[in-house]
Amino acid sequence: MSYLLLILEPPGQREARSPAEGEAVYAQMQAFAAGLQARGVLQSVNALKLARTRVTRRGAELQALDGPFTETKELIGGYFLLDGVTCEQALAIAADCPAAAYATVEVRETGTCYE
Repeated sequence: MSYLLLILEPPGQREARSPAEGEAVYAQMQAFAAGLQARGVLQSVNALKLARTRVTRRGAELQALDGPFTETKELIGGYFLLDGVTCEQALAIAADCPAAAYATVEVRETGTCYE
């Protein structure tokens, strides 16, 4: 099975860190990713920048809304895409993720949109 670990951060958290704190957090996350890679379960990992534009289309109506989006309660700071793990393994990996100490790590099974 494949699982996506979404890192959900409170808004402003990154900006509140000093450069040294940000580098330390980044190093922890890189080490975590390297460990998953060594185990052969990491398919993909990326940090995500703040959303700049949201696009919706309802029928013929297209709307593009530029950010920043102040109504956001949390931002998706990044993700780890795992492959070949069980749900229990994905949950254990999420619990070991350094981001769990300062953010929420949401675990989602991947699949087709019609399941």
